Amino acid sequence: MFERFEAAQLPTREFLDAVATTPLPRDATAVIDEIRALEEIKCAAEARQARLALVLDEQRDSGAHAEIALARRISPHRGRQVLALARVLHELPHTRAAFDTGLISEWRATLIARETACLTLEDRQAIDEQIAADGVALSRRGDREITSFVIREAARRDAASVARRRRRAESGRRVTIRPAPDTMVYLTALLPVAQGVAAFAALRQAAATAIGTGEATNQGQAMADELVRRATGTVTGQPVGLRLTMPAETLLGGSDAPADLGLHGPIPAELARLLVAESLEAGNKVWLKRLFQQPGSGELIAMDSHARLFPRSLAEFLELRDQWCRNAYCGARIKHFDHVEPRANDGPTSDLNGQGLCEDCNQTKESPGWRSVPERAGPGRRHTVTTITPTGHSYRSVSRAGQRL
Repeated sequence: MFERFEAAQLPTREFLDAVATTPLPRDATAVIDEIRALEEIKCAAEARQARLALVLDEQRDSGAHAEIALARRISPHRGRQVLALARVLHELPHTRAAFDTGLISEWRATLIARETACLTLEDRQAIDEQIAADGVALSRRGDREITSFVIREAARRDAASVARRRRRAESGRRVTIRPAPDTMVYLTALLPVAQGVAAFAALRQAAATAIGTGEATNQGQAMADELVRRATGTVTGQPVGLRLTMPAETLLGGSDAPADLGLHGPIPAELARLLVAESLEAGNKVWLKRLFQQPGSGELIAMDSHARLFPRSLAEFLELRDQWCRNAYCGARIKHFDHVEPRANDGPTSDLNGQGLCEDCNQTKESPGWRSVPERAGPGRRHTVTTITPTGHSYRSVSRAGQRL
């Protein structure tokens, strides 16, 4: 089925027909193996499309992106994006190699190119080597892991350029609307990160209050109703805290190591210090809580037992350590704090046996045939959870806070 075709020869109709008509395997392991093989073919095909786009671009003074868009059945806007990626990939040789061999998708190559765009060529290629020299390791990273790593490294290497890019981006803040099925609409706001996270937290806080008092039964609906009330009437919101995590050296100005802002993820040191300063100038309290990292790996291993204004909780520690859904490749917001080894099987309630999961991943984990095994972080290692699927395939995930790839 997966026969090679000669250079400059289109995939034959026989090949396409084979993809559509070859009998499907019935063995679950073979099913998963074929899905992975097809995914690698898709990625390698996207990489070849990028190389072909460059050939066309070299022959055209303008309009190449539109023709590429038509051929790929995408919008002209997307056509510009894929052509821009094709042009820049020659500056990222390791990312390009992983893309060409089907190890990463077009989107993941785009993430690396996009988040390094403000840097010098030397810094871009240094980050490219860090994250993509081992293409197989890169292929095991999810979208959010890749983005967070590149953002951190970009901020560490050239904090001034990242700050300038952030200030330019803030000028593009806007609210848009587009149709949705069943006479609904998508109302979307593009905001500076602090404003966006604060607005979301305020809506969620108001929704929790409405549910607690019996005014609403569904968080999503309650948040949407609260948004409409605040946008169309006069509503005074309660102060909302932002969970901002940063090294002490960053807070005091001795380092440009990036910080983490709640659900958003890493932000430049310059912005983190600005948020703290603005909060103090406004007369707000700034609460501090110490977190301890393991030397070498950066693994979060403990939290100050003397929390300022908040009680210590294991759930809070897990959220700070894992940051988003712990399952490989997911990246959704944490909603459940889960026992890796189930409580029904005498799994302990501890940091080793705990992980943050989204609702969907937690429900999937409880399905027949799924199993997870925790591993304690040692010197130079991070807390690891290995998930074994019903077909016997295994996937490893590591804790994210302070992560170095």
